[in-house]
Amino acid sequence: MDAVSRIRVFDGGVAIITGGASGIGRALGEALAERGADVVLADVQRELVDDVAAQMRSRGLKASAAYLDVVDHDSVKRLVDETKKERGRLDYMFNNAGIGAGGELIDHTMENWNRILDVNLKGVIHGVHVAYPVMIEQGYGHIVNTASMQGLLPAPLTASYATTKYAVVGLSKALRAEAASKGIRVSVLCPGVIRTPLLGGGVHGIPHPSISKETQREWTERYFERFRPMNATEFARKVLRQLTRNKAIIVVPSWWKVLWWLDRASPTLSIVLARRIFESAVRELTKISDAGRRAE
Repeated sequence: MDAVSRIRVFDGGVAIITGGASGIGRALGEALAERGADVVLADVQRELVDDVAAQMRSRGLKASAAYLDVVDHDSVKRLVDETKKERGRLDYMFNNAGIGAGGELIDHTMENWNRILDVNLKGVIHGVHVAYPVMIEQGYGHIVNTASMQGLLPAPLTASYATTKYAVVGLSKALRAEAASKGIRVSVLCPGVIRTPLLGGGVHGIPHPSISKETQREWTERYFERFRPMNATEFARKVLRQLTRNKAIIVVPSWWKVLWWLDRASPTLSIVLARRIFESAVRELTKISDAGRRAE
C-alpha cells in the first residue's frame, strides 16, 4: 500500500480546523464529523468553540475544542503535537482561521497591515510549518489552506485581505508541487461569497475607518447579496467532494470560475471591471458616511 492511500477519507480520519468555531470552519468540522472523522475545532473564541464542539458531541459526533490563536506559532505546534500523540495520526490540517479588512489602502495603518498579515498569512504558515513535518514522518496527510476568490481576482476595498489570500494561493501551489513526492496532498480553498460572519466584518475584523462597524456590517451584507451568498453547510459538502478527488484549487460556488477564467484570459479587462465595481462601492459608502455625519 503506498503512502497516499493510507490517508483516511474521511471515516476514521483526524482533522484539525483552525477558525473552527463559526462560518466555513464550523461547517467543515460538522461535515467531516458527519462522515466519521474525529475533528479538533480550534479557535480564539474560547466559549463559542467549546459550545460548538459540545453540540456536535450531543449528536454523537467526534469533536473536541481547543483555544488557539494562530498568530502564536508555539501554540499551533503544541496543538498539532498533542493531537498526533493522543490520536496517533493527523490526516487533515485545515488552516482556515482568518479576519477581514475593509477600506481603501490609503486609510490602512501599519497596525492594520500587521494584524491581517499575522492572522491570515502567518497563521497559515504556522499551520503548514508544524503539520507538514508530522505528515511527512507518518507518510500521508492533506493540508488544506483557506484563501478566497479575492486571492485570484482584483479586489479593491479589500486589498490587504486580498494580499494575504494571493500569498496563501502561492504558498499552497508551491507546497503541493514539493509535497507530492512525499505522499502529502495540498489543496487551497477559494470561496466565492459564503454566508458567514465574515460578510459583516467578523468579530475580529478591521473595519472601514470612516463609518461605524455596525453601519459597515449592514452595508457589506447588503452589498454581497448581489453575489448570491452560498450557505456554509452546502459549501462544506461541495468542498469535501473535491477534496476526495485531491483537487489543487477548489473554487466554490463553481460559477465564480467564470470570473477566474476571465481574469486569466484578459487581466486588463478584469481590472477594468474591478475598477467600476470599486467606484460604485465608493459612491455608496460616501453616501452612507455623509448621512451618518448629518445624523450626528
